[in-house]
Amino acid sequence: MIDYKKTTAPNNTITRDMNELTEKVGNVYETVAIIGKRSNQISTALKKELDAKLQDFSVPQDSMDDTYENLEQIEISKNYEALPKPSLIATQEFIDGQLIYRGGNKDEALK
Repeated sequence: MIDYKKTTAPNNTITRDMNELTEKVGNVYETVAIIGKRSNQISTALKKELDAKLQDFSVPQDSMDDTYENLEQIEISKNYEALPKPSLIATQEFIDGQLIYRGGNKDEALK
């Protein structure tokens, strides 16, 4: 699993030059689709990872009145909230050339 905590993606949105982004693919729509699909993959992976870590803290309770705060659980959640958005991570991976994707022609692989 990729360690998203060590990503070089910015935490804030940055204005990008679409001409530079589309140089590799040649089409704005394909570029957005590639980044969008990778963003969904990252989002799903982060959610599974967070759910697995928070599963350790789940305690079966009979009523919602007995809810208590677990400081470790809060800290884990804050760490995941501090990560860049999946779309920013996917865009940075695309710019860095870390994504492997195929064009419409199955015989032709782009990188």
